[in-house]
Amino acid sequence: MKTAATVAEALRRIDAVEPRIGAWVHVDRERAQSAAAEIERTGTPGLPLAGIPVGIKDIIDVAGLVTTAGARPFAHYRAERDADCVSRLRAAGAVILGKTTTTEFAYLDPSPTRNPWNPGHTPGGSSSGSAAAVAAGMVPLALGTQTVGSVLRPAAYCGVVGFKPGHGWTSMAGIIPLAWSLDHLGMFARSVAEVALLYGILRAGQPGPSTPSLQPVLGIPRTLFEGRASTEMNAHLDAVAGVLSAAGVLSHDVPFPSSEEWSAAGMPVLATEAATYHEPAFREHADDYGDALKALIERGLATPGTAYVGAQRARAARREGVFALLATVDALLLPVAPTTAPAGLASTGDSVFCAPASFTGLPAISLPSGIGEGGLPLAVQLVGRPGSEIALLELAAKVEALLGFSAEPPGLA
Repeated sequence: MKTAATVAEALRRIDAVEPRIGAWVHVDRERAQSAAAEIERTGTPGLPLAGIPVGIKDIIDVAGLVTTAGARPFAHYRAERDADCVSRLRAAGAVILGKTTTTEFAYLDPSPTRNPWNPGHTPGGSSSGSAAAVAAGMVPLALGTQTVGSVLRPAAYCGVVGFKPGHGWTSMAGIIPLAWSLDHLGMFARSVAEVALLYGILRAGQPGPSTPSLQPVLGIPRTLFEGRASTEMNAHLDAVAGVLSAAGVLSHDVPFPSSEEWSAAGMPVLATEAATYHEPAFREHADDYGDALKALIERGLATPGTAYVGAQRARAARREGVFALLATVDALLLPVAPTTAPAGLASTGDSVFCAPASFTGLPAISLPSGIGEGGLPLAVQLVGRPGSEIALLELAAKVEALLGFSAEPPGLA
């Protein structure tokens, strides 16, 4: 298909399903069409993303477009230059289709986006628009960010692949921070091959070596999720492990810190760093912040420096323990969330099972793996060793092929 036709088809799809989903803050229709026509006119067959439309989470700057960060107008500004990741996409031939919704400043106060599988259920957050836009077929690729669970969870709830490489894997210049120590750039697509393509384009420097095991062994950190995952999710994970075992991908339970231990190590860091970024604006605009973010900033402003340092030390200790564990297995296998996407739009769901990968800075990927009793997607998560992005993607592709997920959101044809 020609570039202009590809973009035109994406715009037609947006016109058809966006009123039901609400995934976009701004569709840059005219510039996208102009960029597609220019790519088609000049001919760029060697570019890996030539003419492919991409959605950009609206805490990431796109030159000429307003960055709203899902916030009230006091925080809006028109970006003068692209974020580094957007520049890399353009250099690869991508067409930036527009800005997708985010929860306010990428925290918990929900966006207006609805789940493509059932509009009465949350799409997750904070990268809600990017995940929903890919799930609904409006774009094949989209960028998001994750501080705790903001790529993996919406990917799981919306039935797409979400990939969060390790912390610091590429430049975050031009992206509004939530917590510098924890923020990751991530991506959404319908397949592992597509997120692997995006990763290759966006990574800074050379990738680490790929050393996939001929007979992978996965560790299941059951102590993290067994008391919090639903009966359905526990049974589904066991079923997935059984499918993988039959194909030679073995797994066994491994000891792991509890969700409470992860929260104690990570949340003071998140609160303090969020408060540090927002303090100047918060002095004048506290009443304009959503309830959840306002409470986080107030908690951070009240956190002593000694508590922040203590939390960072606890986080480092948890990280060293997980690194040692991953020396004994190829990756961790666990649910992305305790349940399928919860009903209602007042919450973005529970990110507790995503916290270990975010708080340790490890690469992780969410894979759609089935359909739950309520007709919503189920998903599993793989967490890899430090620097193992390539090997993790190869393992994820193998798991993806074994699970064979191919379902589509109903009612959006």
